[in-house]
Amino acid sequence: MFITPIRNETDYRFALSRAKELWKAAEKTPESDELEILLDLIEAYERRNYPMEFPDPINAIIDRMEELGIGRKGLEPCIGSRARVSEILNRRRALTLPMIRRLSELLGLSAEALIQPYALVTETKGAVKYKRAS
Repeated sequence: MFITPIRNETDYRFALSRAKELWKAAEKTPESDELEILLDLIEAYERRNYPMEFPDPINAIIDRMEELGIGRKGLEPCIGSRARVSEILNRRRALTLPMIRRLSELLGLSAEALIQPYALVTETKGAVKYKRAS
C-alpha cells in the first residue's frame, strides 16, 4: 500500500479510481485498510475544494416531506396548528429553534441545514416583498 496526499485534481481522480477498484475489498485486509484511508483523504479534499452548501430550509422540508410521504398535517406536532404550518411553508413566518429541533428529529434533516437563513414573504399594499429570516 502506497498512499500519498491528494493535492490536485489529478491526484483526486486517481484516488477516486483506486477507491472504486477497492470498493468490494474484504474486511480486515490491507485492501480494506487502503480503501478506508483513501476515503478519508477523498472526503477531506472534497470538503476543502467542493464545499457543500445547505439547501434552503423550507425547500429541504418540502422535499423531505415528499420523500417520506408526509403531508402538512404530519408537521403539526413539530410546528403547531395547521395555520402555523401554512405560515412556515409559505414563508410568512420563520422557523423557531424548538420547531427546528422537532423537525430535525421527525424528518431526519440536520439542524444545521434548518437554521440556514432564508427569505420570508411580506406584503405591503398588494406588492410582495422578501425579507431575510433571522
